[in-house]
Amino acid sequence: MTIQVKYKSIEKTFSGSVEDVWLSVNRFFAEFLPSFEIANKLTLNVDLQELVRDCENIIALADEGPYLMVPRNRLTDNETLALLLLASYVGYKLDKVGSDAVSKEELQLKLGKDSKITSTRLGELVKSEIAAKTADEKYKITTFGIVQIQKEMLPRIKAKIKA
Repeated sequence: MTIQVKYKSIEKTFSGSVEDVWLSVNRFFAEFLPSFEIANKLTLNVDLQELVRDCENIIALADEGPYLMVPRNRLTDNETLALLLLASYVGYKLDKVGSDAVSKEELQLKLGKDSKITSTRLGELVKSEIAAKTADEKYKITTFGIVQIQKEMLPRIKAKIKA
């Protein structure tokens, strides 16, 4: 009997009698699962379904691309840019846009500010690890950024909308 176990970068093959393979597989999981559970507690994960629920009435996706549904005067420049990057991420994950990375020019256009202000704000988002600059000079939201937006920014924006 041969059994192959593969999870992410870990791959193990067990061969032998049914009893030997069974014992080896059980030993493997006994050693692997505790470290997996510990690592999983420290790993940042994005639950797309929860994220979409959290973004309801804040971002929207159309055939033309992602949009912000919050009045621009209710948001800071950093909130606007972070939400635009988040909207591109969600749109990409839902197969509504072609990429989760956005050019500085497109962000500048949607922000409605000059190039210097847009560059400065994007630099702040990169420095705080909310966003990252890609190899082709575009910007995208980081996993850390998504988690921070869900925990801190979205509740603050929802409170602003209600006010």
